[in-house]
Amino acid sequence: MVIVYLSDAYEMKPFDCGDDDLNGFLLNDAKQYAAKKLAYTYILEDDNHIVAYYSLLNDKVSKRDASNAMWRKVKKLFPHQKHFNSYPAIKIGRFAVSKAYKGQGIGSKLMNQTKRSLMANESYSAFRFLTVDAYLSAVPFYEANGFQRLIANEENEHTRLMYFDMTCL
Repeated sequence: MVIVYLSDAYEMKPFDCGDDDLNGFLLNDAKQYAAKKLAYTYILEDDNHIVAYYSLLNDKVSKRDASNAMWRKVKKLFPHQKHFNSYPAIKIGRFAVSKAYKGQGIGSKLMNQTKRSLMANESYSAFRFLTVDAYLSAVPFYEANGFQRLIANEENEHTRLMYFDMTCL
């Protein structure tokens, strides 16, 4: 298996993770997001099959997006003179595994590889956190991969804002 960047020249292959929104983003929107510099997408391939993909974009962990208790926890990670109202992050905009490959641990392996790759690649801007707006059904996956909820009880009925402290690798 190999991870490839989704360039404009990439020949798209069929993909079905079982979620129309995630399928549609990869098949219809990902190249346009890259062209507009909104998000870059990476594809995990195996023998000309798309196994999984993820997209990355800039984000922040912000005081206004966190509960008071969670914000105090985030602030404790920094010395007093480095307390800000937000801290830099990279957001996982989309993350999906093909139905044909689910249940094989590929998602967690890809998540770990993504974290390691981001930490090793110093050409990215500085960031402390990895964030995601996780679908409710995906919250257990992200929790199993070290993410924490930024707000205990969010108003959004479809997603949960979560973060991972990249110094925990």
